Amino acid sequence: GAQTPEQAAAREAAREAAANKPRTIDGINTVWIEELTQPELRDMIKDGYTTVLILTGGVEDNSANLAMNKHNINNKLLGEMIARKMGKTLVAPLVTLEPGNAGANITPGRAGPMLSQATYRAVLYDMGNYLRSMGFKEIYYLGDSGGNANGMRAAADSLSVVYAGNEQPVYFKHVAEYYNHTSTVQPYIQNELKIAEQIRIGASSGTSGLHEELGIDATMALADPQSIRFEQRVKAGQAEINGIKFESIAWLQDLGRKVADLRVTTTINAISAYRATLPKP
Repeated sequence: GAQTPEQAAAREAAREAAANKPRTIDGINTVWIEELTQPELRDMIKDGYTTVLILTGGVEDNSANLAMNKHNINNKLLGEMIARKMGKTLVAPLVTLEPGNAGANITPGRAGPMLSQATYRAVLYDMGNYLRSMGFKEIYYLGDSGGNANGMRAAADSLSVVYAGNEQPVYFKHVAEYYNHTSTVQPYIQNELKIAEQIRIGASSGTSGLHEELGIDATMALADPQSIRFEQRVKAGQAEINGIKFESIAWLQDLGRKVADLRVTTTINAISAYRATLPKP
């Protein structure tokens, strides 16, 4: 039969009590929401972990040597680094698909799958909105792929409008500075480290004629050497890109650490500059 109001209230009180029950086991040290138990997440949010990163990648054609989930590999590496360096910051499950269109023609080996722009924007909007409902107060969108920018900006701008009058302020921001392969990484490699990679600053392809560059090879090698097919390339005499030979996996990973640190610092500086514009609580 139907519940009486008393029964409904008792059930709600029991649910509330269960949700607020103190933890009896230790939590783990992670910044990834999906790796936490619900009580661990609850306690972290209560402890001020109210900033969250939404990282967007994709599965795309990266030419001959790179795994198609290049951007997702970068995001897993850099998301962890950024969240830890910022402090009191968690990372949402990665957005692993990017926007694109399915044509009428069958193209065997086509990269993807991808989402339509409308679906993509809706997914990013819904994620940001849901994270807000979980208690997050600063929600940052960071994309490793250029084609993701419009969807991230649209989601952040729409949510900002919807929650502008909120009693408890909540902020949604697309951090464009995270996408800094050409603006920051290429000049750093060529001008500061004096590694004469044969790629024009601003381009996504150099003398090798591939959608691949040294800075990206380096961070991917740091995360997983197989993702750039390191051993297979050594065997085939192709352990190089744009005129730069890979001296060793250790050399490439060391460069990857430098590039990752640069990208992390650039991103955090942009977030700090944005935070400085927010009203003081």
